[in-house]
Amino acid sequence: MTAASFSVSIPQILDGDFDAAGVRDYLVRAEELGFEGAWTSEQTVGGAAMLAPLELLSWPAACTSRLRLGVAVIVSSLHDPLQLAAAATAVDRLSHGRLDLGVGSGGDFRPFAAFGVARETFIASYTEGIELMKAAWADDPIVTFHGRFRDADGVSIPLKPVQRPHPPLWFGGGAPKALARAVRLGDGFMGAGSSTTAHFRGAVAAVREELAGQGRDDAGFRIGKRVYLVVDDDADRARRAADEGLFRIYGAMAARFGDVAVTGTPEQVADGLREVVDAGAQTILLNPMGFDVAADREQLERLHAEVLPLLG
Repeated sequence: MTAASFSVSIPQILDGDFDAAGVRDYLVRAEELGFEGAWTSEQTVGGAAMLAPLELLSWPAACTSRLRLGVAVIVSSLHDPLQLAAAATAVDRLSHGRLDLGVGSGGDFRPFAAFGVARETFIASYTEGIELMKAAWADDPIVTFHGRFRDADGVSIPLKPVQRPHPPLWFGGGAPKALARAVRLGDGFMGAGSSTTAHFRGAVAAVREELAGQGRDDAGFRIGKRVYLVVDDDADRARRAADEGLFRIYGAMAARFGDVAVTGTPEQVADGLREVVDAGAQTILLNPMGFDVAADREQLERLHAEVLPLLG
């Protein structure tokens, strides 16, 4: 089968005190086991008590040395671009150049008014914001940018990321225009955990068509997918745990997703992951659905020892 790299999600939902030692041990163990990276996601408003993604990445930046540190995705349409660029620069600096930054527009169901964003123009504002972030990361410490929504006239931004010209930009989304935007502006596409493997397969085909149409070398553009999963010797129990985990993250919206989680015995989970690779994933973000750090750590060990070896 085609080789794929595997990363893991960082336990991010906080039901009590932050388990600093547990999360550190989880991350150190992920690095020891050879996983490529550790990733977060974003839910600023919603039912899950989720730690902010870039702020959380400062923890693995301090306690690991090799793991790539990613977020997939920040809904950057709801962020000020210069402040987001500065936060990303900080993580890239703290980690000595290990940040992967995923961005997305978030869809028109977001509570834009709560963030002072106009629903009618959020896509145009989002796209312009990406361009302003790139300007903030460019070599020149004096940034001049004149856009439709923002005007920066000779502002000073001396601190730049380690990675040049900027940390790799991964784009989320699934609509045709979103995929075209990902190819035009980004370095990779990350399929959502809330999408099925079949939907992801279609998105990969569209991305590859865009790469050819825009004249981009597909060797320089990475395709990945977040995969929610539960490994359990009892397949029915695994499915129930996944359903509970999805509801915990997404609430009632989870009922609309369909069969997105990969669950069951190690053999069944390996089969599900093989389908994701066959659909075109070069990077798979394994997202265990434990309810605490200890449960995710157990899943991490089982994935490494019992599932991934079956993929060859």
